[in-house]
Formats: sequence, structure tokens, C-alpha cells
Amino acid sequence: MRKVWLGVLALVLLAAGCSQRQEDDESLAIFKYNESAGILTLDPIYAKDLPHIWACNQLFNSLVAFDNHMNLVPMVAKSWDISEDGLRYTFHLRNDVQFHEDECFSKPRFVTAEDFVYSFNRVVDKQLSSPGAWIFASVRHEDEQYAFTALDDSTFQIELSKPFPPFLGILSMTYASVVPHEAVEYYGDDFRSHPVGTGPFKFQYWKEGVKLVCRKNPNYFEHDAAGERLPYIDAVSVSFLIDKQVAFLEFIKGKFDFMSGIDARYKDELLTYDGQLRQKYEDKIELITEPYLNTEYFSFFIDPNDSLGPDRSKALRQAVSLCIDREKMLRYLRNGIGEPGTGGMIPAGLPGHSSTIGYGYDLKRAQHLVAENHLEGYLLQLTTVADYADIGKFVQSQVEQIGLQCKMEVMPPATMRSMRSSGSLQFFRSSWVADYPDGENYLSLFTTPNFCPAGPNYTHYSNSKYDKLYDKALLCNDLQERARYYTEMDSLMMQDAPVVVLFYDEVLRFVNKRVKGLGSNPTNLLDLRRVRIGEGF
Repeated sequence: MRKVWLGVLALVLLAAGCSQRQEDDESLAIFKYNESAGILTLDPIYAKDLPHIWACNQLFNSLVAFDNHMNLVPMVAKSWDISEDGLRYTFHLRNDVQFHEDECFSKPRFVTAEDFVYSFNRVVDKQLSSPGAWIFASVRHEDEQYAFTALDDSTFQIELSKPFPPFLGILSMTYASVVPHEAVEYYGDDFRSHPVGTGPFKFQYWKEGVKLVCRKNPNYFEHDAAGERLPYIDAVSVSFLIDKQVAFLEFIKGKFDFMSGIDARYKDELLTYDGQLRQKYEDKIELITEPYLNTEYFSFFIDPNDSLGPDRSKALRQAVSLCIDREKMLRYLRNGIGEPGTGGMIPAGLPGHSSTIGYGYDLKRAQHLVAENHLEGYLLQLTTVADYADIGKFVQSQVEQIGLQCKMEVMPPATMRSMRSSGSLQFFRSSWVADYPDGENYLSLFTTPNFCPAGPNYTHYSNSKYDKLYDKALLCNDLQERARYYTEMDSLMMQDAPVVVLFYDEVLRFVNKRVKGLGSNPTNLLDLRRVRIGEGF
């Protein structure tokens, strides 16, 4: 047994040494970034947040993908057909997509339709408890047998139980990545730490909490317009420094190539009050900004037994939305990052968004609503988390200026999530980042069937007209017509004011100037296929 353990230790040290030598080799083009939140798994069926999605996006591919302009493009599927009734999706697969070379294979292994049947059945397997099982909720199934079918090696088909126009975009999600059964069976539970996919990079080394290294996949199937095989760079290195301040200093020193978002502790160091990069960093760093499919808002829990009654409760919610100066909030608390939330829940950039259906800053109207409905002195209990305490305090001060009382409580995120699910919070911080780029993703938050805990309707907003419009939209395959349904729904919901939309977020990317081709996109996906690193571009 001792010899076995010594052998394992030697392999680990060898892998660590190889990865370190690879990073120390200045002739190699290595993209380096830090992930302070850490990574728990590299199995794509558990990639539920950006840290895991970013890592898995380097290792795996799905049938389809979105480009930086949010156009749906082929990936492993070279084309597809959708039946006239919107129930049958048939995908025609590329024949040159190879899984990463790995000891679980005896010879080079190319992707077939059966691999997607296997991969998608893993997502819906209840024993595996993937948080992504919901993406196949519209797929026809009976006795846990889902309608995933391999018609032949290069033709894969999915049948839905009812039309769902956003379904094709959902298939771009990391959950829907293709994996080989040989690797899952060979590594068992260790597949989480020894992933095998088809992506532009292949797994090399992971010391949890310290370093993850992925190297270039020499057999990757995509080429650029000139015929050069992607990716361009040799490797990706991810560090896991928990302290964001330390990670920021390392980025400034050039130890990391990229930083996404900005922490309150150093935002004034990097940015001016109007959101521009400070002059002293212009020769080292490029700032890339883009609208982000993320709506930040505060939610009300609509209690049918509220002592105010439905009319006064609605007036209270409208008054709170009207009394918040969103432009001032963004200018002083976020250095101008984001757009004021004067529209509905659907953010700018998605069909159905309207900038005029929400609430602007109208202090007199808010005060009038309070006085007319005898709400003076009413106590509003606001709940938030530490990272948003400054915005919470701002909202608190704005609410108090219209004659209401507002008490703020800061909770740990896990505690707030638990109390939110049980309907124990009156007024609480919320946000929604699009799982897929379609307005339906935001509007489903307010349908009656999605009442928590069964779904994400934490407000318990219910409106029969809204529900009927939602059902109509799902039967509509024409994007423009569906967008009109979305706007009508969003407008109706905003009149009832179950949420206070604060702002639509922006993607902020700080990039070392030695990096070219990174770009940005509204989902903040980290795509390194076309990145180049070096001097003199």
C-alpha cells in the first residue's frame, strides 16, 4: 500500500511540476486569471454559476452556441431542423469533433448522436441531482424516459411535449455539453476532477483551491477564416486567491491577464466617477464594457393577508419605485456602471425590452400616493446582503424621505435565500442573470405556477391575464410577435409593482494590453478560442 501511495504522490508532484514549468516557460502563450469564488467541480452538469461555466466552457462544447452578438450559431451541430408544430428538433452533427485524447480511450474517439443521448440523460438523472435538469422540462418524457433519440451516428433528435421557442437557445448552456460515457465510467466520481470533453482546451492539472491548468487541444475542430486551427494560445491557468484585494494587486502587477467586474474596495482606484478608466492605467489595461443580461432589483413578497389590503399595498409598492433616484445611485455608488432601471424586468438588448414601462424618479407623485393611501409612518423591513449594503442604505434613505419608515437588515446570502424561499421576507434584494438570452427567462419569474418553492416566483405575484399572455407567447414562433407579448406582460407586471427595478448591469472587463481578441458579450461568457497573447500586435 505504501508503494501505491508513493506512486500516486510522484504522479501528483510530476503533474504539478509540469504545469509549473509550463507557466514558467515565457515562450508559451498562457492566459491567466483569478477566480476568488473557487471551483468545486469540472463536470458540466453541475456548472450553475459563472466560475464553473467559465472553466467548463474551455473544456466542453454543446450542440449550438451564441456568438458575441447573441446570434445562435452551430457548434457540434452543423445544422438543425424544427418541425412546423415546434415539437421536433433534429440536429445534424459534424463528423470531425473528437473527444480529448485520454487513457480512457483505446483509440481516437469522435462524437456521435448517442453521446448526446447519454449526456442529456445524465442531466435529467435524479440520482445525479444536476441543478440543470430544468433545461429539459419541456422535453417529452414518460416514466423518466426522455425523448432523446439517435437516429444514426450523425443525427440527433429531441421531441418536446409542448412548443417552447427559447428551447434552441437553452441547448447552448454548459449543462447541455457532450461528454463520453467511457470517461464517466472510467473515472467514476473523479470525473469531476478529471474531465474529458471536446473543447478548445483539455484538462491538465487541478490542485483544488490553488491552481487549475488546461492546455491547448491540438485536435480541436474549429478553424478561423484563414484556416488556422483554434485556439491560438497554449494554455489557460486559473488561480484561486480568495482575497479580491490581493488578486487586484496581482492583476495590476501583470500576474493576471484579466479581471471581470469590480469590487467596492478598489473601484475608485481604477475608475473615475463617470465610469472611465483612470489615466494612470491606460498604458497597461484596456477597459471593455457591454450591457449585461442582468437585472438588479428589490422584491416585495405579496402577502394576500397583508393588513394594508391589495389597493394600499399596491400603492405602497408604486410609491417606493417612484421615490428612488436611480441615476444618483449609479453615479455615487457604482461609478456610473449600469443603466437606470426605468423599464421593466427585461434588460436592454433583449427583444421585448421597453425603457418607458417602469418608474422614473418622481418624488411628488410618490409622496402623493403615501398621503392619499394614509401610509405615513408605515414600517418597511428591507433585507439585503453585505455586498449590497450600500445600495440598501441608499434605498432606505430614499424611502424615508416620502414619510415611510424603513429598517434594514443585512444577512448572510444562504440565510437570505432560505428565508426568501419560505416567504419570510417583506422587501429583499434580488437579481436575475439570464440563463439564456430570451425575455421569457425573466418573465417566467412572475407566473403563478412558479410560486416558490416550486419555482423562482419569490414575490408570489399572481395575475391571470399575465399568465394567459405568457402561455400565448410560448406558442408563438415569430420573434417579433413574441416580443410584443413580452412587452405587454412586462408592462402589466410593472403596473402592479411586485419589484423595484434598480438598474440593468454592465459587463466590465479589465484586460492586460498584451491580450488581444478577448472581446465581450452580454452573458459575460469567457471565450478564449480567439485570444492571442504577446507583444507588438
